[in-house]
Amino acid sequence: MENAIEVSNLVTYYGDREILKGISFSIPTGTTTVIVGGSGCGKTTLLKHLIGLLRPKSGSIHIHDKDIAAMDDTSLDEYRKKMGVLFQSAALFNSMTLAENVALPLQEHTKLKAPVIDIIVRMKLDLVGLSGFGDFYPAQLSGGMKKRAGIARAMAMDPVVLYFDEPSAGLDPVTAAGLDELILRLHRVFKMTVVVVTHELPSIFAIANYVVMLDKGEVVFVGELEDFKKSEDPKVRTFLERRPEEQSYSPDNYFKIITGA
Repeated sequence: MENAIEVSNLVTYYGDREILKGISFSIPTGTTTVIVGGSGCGKTTLLKHLIGLLRPKSGSIHIHDKDIAAMDDTSLDEYRKKMGVLFQSAALFNSMTLAENVALPLQEHTKLKAPVIDIIVRMKLDLVGLSGFGDFYPAQLSGGMKKRAGIARAMAMDPVVLYFDEPSAGLDPVTAAGLDELILRLHRVFKMTVVVVTHELPSIFAIANYVVMLDKGEVVFVGELEDFKKSEDPKVRTFLERRPEEQSYSPDNYFKIITGA
């Protein structure tokens, strides 16, 4: 299967701390791939690299055969027009209506006339179940509706790759399940490559057909969802069975950690 994304020997530092430790993996075209792992494993940092918000210390990120890690700012801006991103908080502009939020990418990056943009905006809002809410402001919406509005904006430019950062964060189980169903429907209808960063097991099982798992900045699993479920890797089993990791510090060591002694 052709790969949409190929990451090779990616290394990232925050100050003196190595976050991603030479990781390599591929994501097949047309899959819904989840990037999973515990808090602090590096998955959000990886997402920032995939959407061009961070430059790595070394390594390459080929997306449809173009290395975005080596692009200049102008080329990277052009690349970003071909992707959509739903940030964890939806990142809507509070001073703009939903329609204005969705229209913004089209106004900034196309030469479409206002009547055409209005039609596209209505289509995108209807796509995510927000038909009739174009004149509402973000403050007037529930958390789930904000996420849907964020998806509508991410879809405005008909991206070839759609990224989600913790889409279920802060949502009740029913609303989260509805969002999972929306992600599945978008993937089914538009046949795009979808990449989702999450640690929510119900969402992983509901939407994924491919999994990349990180642990402490290293890749510990890459493959199909069914193989992920059956993996005997201890780190995968700990994650899937929701077992707490063993702590190596004693009360004395804990005192030293919190006091810096």
